[in-house]
Amino acid sequence: MNYEWLDEYCLSKQGAKKDFKEEWNATRYFIGEKIFLMVGGDKYNKAIITIKCEPFFGQMLRDEYEHIIPGYHMNKLHWNSVYFDGDVPDNVVKQMIDMSYRIVLNSLSKKLQKEILKDA
Repeated sequence: MNYEWLDEYCLSKQGAKKDFKEEWNATRYFIGEKIFLMVGGDKYNKAIITIKCEPFFGQMLRDEYEHIIPGYHMNKLHWNSVYFDGDVPDNVVKQMIDMSYRIVLNSLSKKLQKEILKDA
């Protein structure tokens, strides 16, 4: 899979922003000041997407797909990494992104959530 839709999909989320962190060689997608997705590489420079998930759901995905691993350089309970060259279907990655966005949005203050969602 190549997930060419990824950037547009992430930025279509209400209030989403991105930046590039040079020292990590990674593109990060934020809601508020918190990351909900990161695109980078592993220690072999293989492209990966790192996404926050509910722990039970994340483990279920790791059990089902060999190309989903515990989050690379992230909390292994809450984050999962998906290899670009793997076989994880687009709809599964989109479901993971939606979950990550929701988890991170809900972790923000109610005031910030209102500001982000005011145009929704």
